Amino acid sequence: MIRIRARAPGRRLLALGLPTAWGAMAITYKLACPLAQQTGLGARIATSAVFFAVGTGLVLHVRQVLLRELKQVRDVAGAAQSTLLRPLPPHVDGLRVAAAQLSADRGARVGGDLYEVVATEHGVRAVMGDVRGHGIGAIGTVAAVLGSFREAVHDEPDLGRVLRRLDRALARHLRERARSDGESPVAEEFVTVLLLEIGREGEVRALNCGHPWPYRLLDTRVEPLSSAEPLPPLGPFPLPPELPAVRCPALRPGEVLFLHTDGAEDARDAHGRFFPLAAVLASALSAGARTPQALLAAVFTRLLRHTQGAPADDVAFLVLRDERPRRRALSGSRAAARSATTHPQPTKHL
Repeated sequence: MIRIRARAPGRRLLALGLPTAWGAMAITYKLACPLAQQTGLGARIATSAVFFAVGTGLVLHVRQVLLRELKQVRDVAGAAQSTLLRPLPPHVDGLRVAAAQLSADRGARVGGDLYEVVATEHGVRAVMGDVRGHGIGAIGTVAAVLGSFREAVHDEPDLGRVLRRLDRALARHLRERARSDGESPVAEEFVTVLLLEIGREGEVRALNCGHPWPYRLLDTRVEPLSSAEPLPPLGPFPLPPELPAVRCPALRPGEVLFLHTDGAEDARDAHGRFFPLAAVLASALSAGARTPQALLAAVFTRLLRHTQGAPADDVAFLVLRDERPRRRALSGSRAAARSATTHPQPTKHL
């Protein structure tokens, strides 16, 4: 649990006592100082200078207090974001992993994007999501979805049942928030979610609820992982009765999946042009970027240059590179041929 440390009694006394002392000094000067009672030009200038100094001090003090409180809120929000989007390990069951997130709410340093990669007995499972909105208000929804995913991926053998667990967790969170805030969760809140499952031999299955499909990087080519129509985002509409996972082409050793939120391709430059993510990835591959970290660095550099350092929406990237050796068993025909070559059968003579 993240706790906000209470202000020390001395600091609280200083915050209240200093403005009071300044105000008392100004009143005392006005009532008791002989100079303040005079009506000459010099006396008026002196009185105005005193009250100007007191007023300036009060304004500066209030500004300092507000900045200190804002910094504390930012620190707490940043700690919460770091707890939710914890750093991913560089390798997960033979997959090389890298992830990064950039919040549009630069003051709060938090965003509404989410991602996670977990090795399970059912394969490596990954989630990429985007909560409507950004900033501190999105933290609760991110926590509900990520917490459900981290538990469900180990319990549920079927990817569709994992998605239903996420949908139920989101619905509970929105109902609780509606009761406390009086908001309408169905009309105002939704989450796009992409679930991936990568097997030991590179087989890929996916469920997509309103999220951009990842890019598959094949040598120097950049292709969408799938062209299947996504399901609606979680929240506004119920899931269909059947949730068959989309079977995608299997990953080969060295191939990369580049997951992203829509804040990347929707980012505009000063002329209103969208960020060409696929072209940037192809350029990075041609320049020799092969590792997830190198790809992230290349894309983020171009994105910040494209938006002049101020994207209008949250952006998150998750890169998975398959580095697992394949140990497929020989097919029956090849095994039989090898056996026949090694151990020839004796020839029968009639």
